[in-house]
Amino acid sequence: MRLNPRISEATLRALRARHGLDRPLPERYALWMASVARGELGYSFAYDSPVAPLLWPRLRNTLLLTGTATAIAWALAVPIGVWWSTRRSAAVRHGLSALTALLLAIPDILLGLGLLLLAVRTGWFPAGGMTGIGHEGMSTLARAGDIAWHLALPAGALVLGILPVLVRHVRASVAGVAEAPFVRAARAHGLPEWRIQLGHVLPAAANPLISLFGLSVATLLSTSLLIEVVMSWPGLGPLLLEALLARDFHLVLGLVLASTLLLLGGSLLADLMLLAADPRIRAEQT
Repeated sequence: MRLNPRISEATLRALRARHGLDRPLPERYALWMASVARGELGYSFAYDSPVAPLLWPRLRNTLLLTGTATAIAWALAVPIGVWWSTRRSAAVRHGLSALTALLLAIPDILLGLGLLLLAVRTGWFPAGGMTGIGHEGMSTLARAGDIAWHLALPAGALVLGILPVLVRHVRASVAGVAEAPFVRAARAHGLPEWRIQLGHVLPAAANPLISLFGLSVATLLSTSLLIEVVMSWPGLGPLLLEALLARDFHLVLGLVLASTLLLLGGSLLADLMLLAADPRIRAEQT
């Protein structure tokens, strides 16, 4: 507003007084904390609205994207990592190692841009957004399918970015217990390999993977902010970019607070899963 010559200095002073911008910084911070306690999270100057109503729809969209990518990534990483750890063929091991190294070397933004280019060239997927034309007039099932169709590319970009990391960790964790005495005893009893992997190896390798789950949620949340901007997914990422460009500090603070709470939620979920999976930890708590 200060750069707009059509806005008078008197108007700027009135706006500063109205929103408390003329007060000392500690007092402004106290006012913002009071608004957080009321659930308002401050006031957005760019949108002329309290911050909280702006955040919740975007937060829901980011959770949908991140949750979908997390579920798909782990659903793929566990069987691929277990299969990789059981392969004796050097060609298979070296091929998977080279493929995961290649995916790790590609920046997330290039993955997103590559998939976006694929959508533009082929028309197989929408090239941006969350819904198509006429979405509101569709049936409930058709609306869900429309959102899933638009979700495919941004979720795919997130999955491709995190999948090689998860696969390598699953392989290392499973390989670390594959030759343990209880595993060799299970093989000596003639149990099928799939039963050994599911019933003996994976439970023993679960603790580091559960800890990795919390880190993967944090990674996907931070990466999703960038992918949302690239693919025009209406989540927290585009809103954060708009707030930074408009210097809308209350909105930026609200977005940072929401992102922090999401990261803490992911870590808490991982801790609860670890507590449920490991009886030794439960015994220590009692």
